Amino acid sequence: MFKIFKILIVTILFFISSYSTGYSNSEKIKIGLLIPLTGEHKNLGQIIVKSVKMALNDIGTDRIEIYPKDTNANPNKALQSAIELKNSGVKIIIGPVFFKSLIYLEDVSDIIFLSFTNKTLDLPQNVISTGINSLSQINTIQKFIKLNEIKKTIFLTPDLDYQNEIKETIKKSKIKISKHYTYNTEPTKLTKQIEKITNYKRRKQNLIDEINRVEKSDLPDKEKQLEKLKKRYTIGRVKFDSVIISDFEESLKSVITSLLYADISPKKKYFITFNQWFDESLLNERSTQPLYYPSINKKNLDDFKRKFNNQYDEEPNHIALLSYDLIGLIYYLSLKHNEANLNDSFKKKNTFKGKIGIFEIQNNKIHHKLNFYKIDDGVIKKIF
Repeated sequence: MFKIFKILIVTILFFISSYSTGYSNSEKIKIGLLIPLTGEHKNLGQIIVKSVKMALNDIGTDRIEIYPKDTNANPNKALQSAIELKNSGVKIIIGPVFFKSLIYLEDVSDIIFLSFTNKTLDLPQNVISTGINSLSQINTIQKFIKLNEIKKTIFLTPDLDYQNEIKETIKKSKIKISKHYTYNTEPTKLTKQIEKITNYKRRKQNLIDEINRVEKSDLPDKEKQLEKLKKRYTIGRVKFDSVIISDFEESLKSVITSLLYADISPKKKYFITFNQWFDESLLNERSTQPLYYPSINKKNLDDFKRKFNNQYDEEPNHIALLSYDLIGLIYYLSLKHNEANLNDSFKKKNTFKGKIGIFEIQNNKIHHKLNFYKIDDGVIKKIF
């Protein structure tokens, strides 16, 4: 359970002895927390505070000072709190949580914000997305596709606010796909679109035609063939070997249900989706399995949840785990750079191993090296 932090402490000791440019032992690292402490999301803010305290205790240092400030999940309040943090001498801030709270933060110069958002488009220049972004996920999916020599892949994206992010990411990743479709999430329209994508009506007609042909034939095994045909739903191939569905929760289930209706089985084609955070409701959907997706290290997540629950008698979420890692990341970077250059450390190439996994940092961007999982027979299995 504590293996990662043992590695971190060894790394920290190495940098203390090796880097004369780092903080002196007497210097304090001031970290702002820009989180919802009031309003409907205040419980989320409280969980983040608890996670940060747990990280500080595990690192075992008194050199870090935490300054929590409220955003109330409101961009104006986020700006006001960010200015107050800057006036307190804070130069690096963890947060805000929500993308909408970022819009005015570019006005707060000389501050780096490590936002929990996983969106990477239209970010202010001083905001770094630390969430599990689409590029990290697609790069991991691409690795799986190459390992399995999958030749033809289609991509399905809902007609929602993140569709442009997905389109841009597909270009950046250079993943090879046959076709990218945007679908309407309204069930009736979705089903019709899936029918068209899978050429369902043509394949259904092929079956009807074949049954008629056999019925009119003089084949010696006519009845046997008819029995087999009547157990089928369609005849004919589709023009893909795998489908990537960038969707979540009930909407994801609707897409998969439409594919099943169109006689596309996950037993014959790879059904791949985005990070589902080990959604247990998917385990009971046996007809949708096997289902593949990238995610963080499940063992580390389970260990973190147990420790958090033992300490606070409360269930954490993935944002709590991310905030825990971000404290370690900032401390790690602080040992390599003095306070004036700490923000510049996000421009240089760095890697950091946290409980989420490996953070890859360069050019004010953070990507995650993810694991890959399969849900099959009601069980989550790690592939790599």
